[in-house]
Amino acid sequence: QVQLVESGGGLVQAGGSLRLSCAASGSIFSINAAGWYRQAPGKQRELVATITSIGTTHYADSAKGRFTISRDNVKNTVYLQMNSLKPEDTAVYYCNADITPRGSYPGDYWGKGTLVTVSS
Repeated sequence: QVQLVESGGGLVQAGGSLRLSCAASGSIFSINAAGWYRQAPGKQRELVATITSIGTTHYADSAKGRFTISRDNVKNTVYLQMNSLKPEDTAVYYCNADITPRGSYPGDYWGKGTLVTVSS
């Protein structure tokens, strides 16, 4: 069974950095597009950044210039490097990926999230 597990969240001061990881496990044939989303308290989940299978990236305006999404196709892992963090970046960050399991059809998978708290 395919699973996504995020890690790397925590408490950081404004201006600091964090690197989130999203590791996919299970019987995986390929990871297609992947992305990071976040949900702040009382707000809807929003897109942060996406990356295609060939490495094309897209960022929300709030993330441009500060966050970098990347992937390691050998490790089946997607990363989000977050620099110059602001208190408004505080949220639960979720990993999402379109994954083709071995011997099965592509599906949309979500991790359970990792909490990022930025103090002022």
